[in-house]
Amino acid sequence: MSESSHRPSRALSPGQWSFTRWATIGHLEALVIHHPLFRATLFLQGAHLTHFAPSGEPEWLWLSETARFEPGRAIRGGIPVCWPWFGSPQKNPPEVRKRILSEKAHGFARTALWKLEDVRESAHEIEISLSLDANEDFAEEWQGRALALLTFHFSVRGCQLALTTTNLSDEPLAFSQALHTYLPTSDITCTRVLGLGYSQYIDTLDNWEYKPQEGPVYFDGETDRIYESGEPLKVVTPGSSRRLTPVGSDSTVVWNPGPEKARTLSDFPDNAWKTMLCVETANAAGDYRVLNNGQSHTLGVLIGRK
Repeated sequence: MSESSHRPSRALSPGQWSFTRWATIGHLEALVIHHPLFRATLFLQGAHLTHFAPSGEPEWLWLSETARFEPGRAIRGGIPVCWPWFGSPQKNPPEVRKRILSEKAHGFARTALWKLEDVRESAHEIEISLSLDANEDFAEEWQGRALALLTFHFSVRGCQLALTTTNLSDEPLAFSQALHTYLPTSDITCTRVLGLGYSQYIDTLDNWEYKPQEGPVYFDGETDRIYESGEPLKVVTPGSSRRLTPVGSDSTVVWNPGPEKARTLSDFPDNAWKTMLCVETANAAGDYRVLNNGQSHTLGVLIGRK
């Protein structure tokens, strides 16, 4: 998924880092990047990216002003990692659902502690890799054995995430997942998503009915849809435009809680629905994936300029 030929030259140990520093934010460990060309914040819990922006620009990601950084608590905003299942366990396909032993939505990866594997820096870019070994430590929540490797690539042109799942069990492994990207807007009613026109979506707010999408996606209240599309998208807000280019995905989730749902969400101000939206690169619903022993699949997204 590399976006240029200026790849970071070599792996670095903490004492050699020029732009990346350890920090404690709240009660969680994070990597804070202050590069001359961009800045970013990445938490080890959940492999959770909460901030990214080129230098001198506003944040490209939305983060709740009431987000809490506590062990075992999902962070509201940024890009949570939903893995090895997406959404409610009961709403997953049977092959995925039979492995889930928890009632928790969106899997356990977003609150698990990931391992730092690699940091690579250059004058142009930074690449960081984190891993999660889903082994017997998670046996109370999930029946399976897999390795998740998430690589972040930052540059002045944008950021990209690549989540690679490798099946380490002897049996076929079915799973669903999403990179749950929160994006900011100054006015959700003047925001639109381009690139989903003429595709079908599941309206989870209307008895999971299939409906056709015609033209751009607009927001006039609570929105929760799973689109059968993995096409590049453009998100247009009053102040900016972002392009999302997916890899390894044939489904896209578009979400905004609207005013009533917002009042029920944790770590989410009542009026915050007006200033955010989620456009999630996914393998959800019928787009779940199955891996045989030793096989891998990569789900990724490049968030770039218009």
